[in-house]
Order: sequence, then structure tokens, then C-alpha cells
Amino acid sequence: MSLDAALHAVLDARSSDADRVALHAEGRSWTRRQLREAIDLASARLRSAWGVRPGDRVAYLGANRSEELVLLFALARIGAVFAPLNTRLAAPELAAIVAHAQLHALVADTAHRDAGVAALALARDLVSSPAHAAANGEETQRPVFIQARIHAIDALLADDGMAPACDDDFEEVEDGAPLLLAYTSGTTGAPKGALHTHRGMLANASASIAAHAMREEDRVLTVLPLFHVGGLCIQTLPALLAGAQVVLHPRFDAGTWLAAIADMRPTQTLMVPATLRAAIAHSAWFATDLSCLRSIMAGSSIIPRALIDAVHARGVPLGQIYGSTETGPVTIVLKAEDALHKPGFAGWPCFERSVRVVDDAGVEVQGGGVGEILVRAPNVMRGYWRESNAEGFRDGWFATGDLARRDGDGCIEVVGRSRDLIISGGENVYPAELEDVLLAIDGIAEAAVVGVPDERWGEVPAAFVVRVSGEDSAMLDEATVAAAFDARLARFKHPAHIVFVDRLPRNAMGKVQAHLLRESLPARPSARSSASESQG
Repeated sequence: MSLDAALHAVLDARSSDADRVALHAEGRSWTRRQLREAIDLASARLRSAWGVRPGDRVAYLGANRSEELVLLFALARIGAVFAPLNTRLAAPELAAIVAHAQLHALVADTAHRDAGVAALALARDLVSSPAHAAANGEETQRPVFIQARIHAIDALLADDGMAPACDDDFEEVEDGAPLLLAYTSGTTGAPKGALHTHRGMLANASASIAAHAMREEDRVLTVLPLFHVGGLCIQTLPALLAGAQVVLHPRFDAGTWLAAIADMRPTQTLMVPATLRAAIAHSAWFATDLSCLRSIMAGSSIIPRALIDAVHARGVPLGQIYGSTETGPVTIVLKAEDALHKPGFAGWPCFERSVRVVDDAGVEVQGGGVGEILVRAPNVMRGYWRESNAEGFRDGWFATGDLARRDGDGCIEVVGRSRDLIISGGENVYPAELEDVLLAIDGIAEAAVVGVPDERWGEVPAAFVVRVSGEDSAMLDEATVAAAFDARLARFKHPAHIVFVDRLPRNAMGKVQAHLLRESLPARPSARSSASESQG
């Protein structure tokens, strides 16, 4: 089944529920009938006026909007591919993705139109260069996307006499056809485009609906950007396919999020550590009635225990969703009913998802040992766009690069990324363990731990700490931070360097750029190297 066919069953304008609200955004409520009519109009415009054909890649650059979802559904109907672009990227980064995706069209909102125009211009220069042609093995002719035009998202549903499409205007799209081209953050190299099919996205939605126990009466508050699979695929698409209502904000703002909980009374919402931290620190956090929420789900990275405890103290279970751009992303879930007795865990694999935790030899680890997460599931990407089908896979399993352990109940705890693992004196040190200690210290707003070279131990942990604003935090010094690790973690895990910084460097996806932290550390012997011969 295609995404359009699945959605059509929910949005059928002839049904008795056609006037139920499906989407609330930009101060407007869209009924199921209105959303279906918008998709009919948009699909006609895309094909007849903008020349979009099956397989074409069409990008969107802008804030969360109802028209963005309409664009996705209309492309699904045609059999074209939706490529959401990260609005936080710089022009050269956007240009590299535009060139790689070989776009047919780029759709932008007003605020990002100039950035889109600049990206197209830079991309033209990029692909016409001899170096690009040599690197990509291409002939001198330019790819199709060079003729791509930029369109305004406001024009998608313009009332200009365009006749809406009907079902007979389109051939049935196969469920194995590509639908979503989502680019990774590129923290270890150039971004890669994960290509997802209709079948995979529907499998992802089914798992999410089950994990959240979604029903038509639910109201999902979406504040995370739809250019990530998290914002788009964890709750937003599943909610619409379940017949629930989505309340869509253009972007996250802590005060607006809390106000929406008070006014709109959502039953579910999705957050990441940074947005959780901002909401908890907001002056209205304790005054806002959160009782409407069956749960808050969180993902993207390891959730600090201090944030989990703060949410649980308000009587709301904080569940977790584990996955990646490549897995669609719903893979491992800590459901609301398990959140209170498994805090900090990612949870258990969803149905029809196979998960292994293996050592370097590919053998399943036992007894709580740490290994890499491998995934095989129907929602895993078909492959990376313009890459070998084997890229990222190991014997048919997607290799996530994430390290985890299982407890006696089989519940999975993610402990970090394999590339972030610190091996100090032959012992494994996981940055998340140290960061959990740091973030529980009064006066610390943010913290990150990375491994840095050390002559004696090979590597040692270095802690980069951001103080909270205010005079009291100025009293926080290295000795106070170091003392917090006593009797909490083994000596070899204690940070050898503690560095106070004004902010943590992050990429456009909001992830900490560990390599920049390593490069910023001044050359100096670690306290451990100079003071002790022992790792105990």
C-alpha cells in the first residue's frame, strides 16, 4: 500500500468523520475533508504546472507548515520523492545536498527563499566544476537539477483556477517506490541521503502507533522540525494515519510549548534533550498543568537522568524512542508504562524489528556486555541515495554505530557512539556516564565529554562545561566538579581535564561537534598523568 492510499482511507471526504479536525497550524484548523481537498489541488499543480513526475526529487526549505505536509502527501500520490532540507545549514552545505539529490524543484517559504536561490546557484557552480565531475565520474553535461526552479510554498495551494486532481488522474504507486530522501547530519563526513520507501514509512508508522497506543481521540503536539525523521515520522505522520489530530508549531519555543499544553491540552508530544532542558528551565514549567499528557517521548540522543527525573517529578512518564535517520527511525521504544521503572533505558525492540548487540567479531554480547546495535526491520532505508546498496549494512543488518547493553529483562540501554568511545589505559569509558554526573551538578547548564590524547594512558576523558547564567554559578570551579565524581565512578573514568566554556559547538542538527572540542583543548598534561600511576 502507498502512503497516499493509507491516508486516503483516513481522509475520505465521503465518510461521516470528514469534518473532524485533522491538523491545526498557523492558527487554522484543517478538517479531514479540507486536507484531502488540499492534497488534490497540490498534486494537480505539482504535475501540471511544476512538471513533477514519478521519481523526481522535490525539496522543501522552510519552517514547519501545514503546506509542507500537503506537499509530502501530494508527492506521494504522484510517486515522487520528498526531500526536506535543514534550515540551519549554511549555503554551501545546502548546495552540496542540492547537487547530490539532483533536485527537480526546490520549494521554500518566504523567510528561506533567498537561501534557496543561493543554494541553487552554488550547486550549479559546484557540479560544473572539473573537480566535481572527476570525483563523481560524470560527463560534462549538467544533471537535471540544474534546470530546477524554486517555487514558493504559498503558491502550492493558490486559488488561481487550477482544477484539483482526482484519483483517476494517477497510476497506483507501488509500495516499494521511494518516498522520502532524508539527509544525515554528516558528523563524520559528507551528509548521506537515506532513501525510504512507502512500505518502510508505513511500517514505521504502524510501529509508532502501537508504541504510543495512538487512537483517534489523541492530540499530538509537534514542535520539532519536520526536516528530521524524528519530527516527521515518530509522531506526526503516525498520528495523521491513526486519525488523530496534530497541532503543528513552526518551530520550538519553550514558552509557546507550555502555553499550547495549557490551551490545546495535547495527549502526546515529542522532545529532545535541548528542548526538554529549555522547557524545564522556563518560569512557567511548574505553573503549567501537564495532566493532559499521557507521556512525553524523547529521542535524538541519550537523555540525561536529571531531565528524566524532572519530568517524572511532574507526574508525566518520559518514554524514549531510539532510532536514526536510516532506520526511519522507530526501532526501540520505552513505552509510557515502562518509563518509571526503566528510567534512562531506550526500551525494547518494536514488533517486526530485529535488534542485535554485537562485539567487534559480530558475536552477540552476553551478561550485560557492551556492543554495537545492529538493526534489521521493514522501516530501515532502502539504501543511501547514489551509494552502493551495501553501504552502511553488514550481512543484511544496518550497523548503527551506537553502543548499548541489555539488562536481565532484555531492556536496551544506549551508552554512546562507537566513535565517541574513550579507551583509557585499556579500559572503556563511555562519555554518557560522565555527562550524567556533570548535569546533576548545580550550576551546570550543559556538558560534553570527549576523549583526548594522553601520553601515559592513550586517551583520557575531557569534560567541557557550560555554567548556568548568574552570579552563583561563577563560584563553580574545577575542584567542585571533580569532587562530584568521587564514589560515583571508577577513578579511570574521572575527567582528566575540566574546561569551562561559554557554549558547546554544535552542527546544524544540534549535535555537539566533538572534534572541535578536542581541537580547542590547550596542550597540557592531565591531572591523572602527572599525579598518579594508577588507573584504579
